[in-house]
Amino acid sequence: MANRTVVTLRGTLLGESAQARVRRAERVIRDALEEGGELGVTTTPIDTSMLVLIGGQRAFIISPKDLLPEDESVNTVATAAAAQLRLVISESEQLRSARYLLQALVYFMLATLLLLVCIRVVLFSRSRLLARLLPLMRQHTSKLKIGHTSVFDAGLLFPILRGTLGILCWSLILLCVYEWCSFVLRQFPYTRPWGEELNSYLLSLLGYFIGAITSSLPGLLIVLVIFFLARGVIGILKALMLRLAMPGTLRWLTPETLAPTNRLISLAVWLFALAMAYPYLPGAGTEAFKGLSVLIGLMISLGASNVVGQAAAGLILTYAGTIKRGEYIKVGDNEGTVVEMGIFTTRIMTGVGETLTIPNTMITGSVTRNYSRIVQGSGYLVDTTVTIGYDTPWRQVEALLLEACRRTDGVVTDPAPMVFQISLSDFYPEYRLVAQAVPTEPRSRAQLMSMLLANIQDVFNEYGVQIMSPHYIADPADAKIVGKPNWYAAPAKAPDAKADASVREAGQSDLRR
Repeated sequence: MANRTVVTLRGTLLGESAQARVRRAERVIRDALEEGGELGVTTTPIDTSMLVLIGGQRAFIISPKDLLPEDESVNTVATAAAAQLRLVISESEQLRSARYLLQALVYFMLATLLLLVCIRVVLFSRSRLLARLLPLMRQHTSKLKIGHTSVFDAGLLFPILRGTLGILCWSLILLCVYEWCSFVLRQFPYTRPWGEELNSYLLSLLGYFIGAITSSLPGLLIVLVIFFLARGVIGILKALMLRLAMPGTLRWLTPETLAPTNRLISLAVWLFALAMAYPYLPGAGTEAFKGLSVLIGLMISLGASNVVGQAAAGLILTYAGTIKRGEYIKVGDNEGTVVEMGIFTTRIMTGVGETLTIPNTMITGSVTRNYSRIVQGSGYLVDTTVTIGYDTPWRQVEALLLEACRRTDGVVTDPAPMVFQISLSDFYPEYRLVAQAVPTEPRSRAQLMSMLLANIQDVFNEYGVQIMSPHYIADPADAKIVGKPNWYAAPAKAPDAKADASVREAGQSDLRR
């Protein structure tokens, strides 16, 4: 009645259904309101039921069959229904009062004017605040520096604050409009229930938010305590690792492995802290939070196999000491100086200026040549292989290769370069030159190798020795041997005669034994 619910009838009484009882009650109340006059509302008990009267006439009967399980008693429900019926009567009288409607219209106009003023004030305050915000930001952000670099850039931070201020501004405007709607609807009798519902909904929503925040405070306090405990434990462990990294304490903990070890310890502590704090996070028990956790876990499990393999390879390289930053290495067909060792990849810089990013699994899964590990200080090994025919004395080839090393700036003489005969192939012997290089000026290994190879060509050309790898298709007319007079062809030097004789005697005695 009058856009209000007086009472809900649910049961059948004296053979009359609930729908028929409702229609009969509406007809009685409507007739009483049309007649006007002094309409009193009273309640009278009838056996186990309650009779509600309007102007001395029966409006409806409330029986135990109309109650819900949470209702206290028939008397309580009847009292509430009588109060609602009195409110319907009062609002019906207000609807017929021109003075009251005029008063409601005046309130409507005043509320609308106040709403426009509030909107204007909010927008004006926003514009004034934005006008003063940028100079204030530039003034204060310039003071926050690390070294000579500002921590915050006002040009980048201002759009964020402007957007936040805009959201806050329009939220206030929407709140004002909401309250205006609630106030205006409550001024007119027919729309008053709607206004009361809007107001009660806003209050219940506000109460829900306050209750949720209040209930989350203990959990957030525990999370905060866990956070500070984790930070303290990490600080203690870092100090302990620094002491253990001193020489003579732990062999595997070196200055090179200290940084990754600290990162791993920090990661383990933070993961443990997150697991401990998870149940206390707001919304951790909701189905949405659980579903998101399952989704993230599934994504990690599906894509983590390669990532875990790369990370394990990075840990192996770090703690096994296979390579170090600054060393010159060769992995497969790629060689260069190690410039960065990451948990997943390693970057090397080639002699021509290229930067190669190599997966750690490739390094651990293949043969890695380290040209710097044996060298004392900064430097690396240089090596090259040449193949010369059997008709060239091997002593001459060795001397030519050593001469090329002496002419190359950057190849050290201590330890002295060495030449190895690594193979006597079908058509030629193979010689390998190995030397150590510490450039007198910053120079890549590629540049030094280029200089060494150029000097090898020059020296061989000077002494008339061809750098070639002959292949035969027929047996030559002359034997391809080196006569003894040519064993020490220049620049090879013949050994001392006495030393040579003692060597021959020692060799003959070994043969006799």
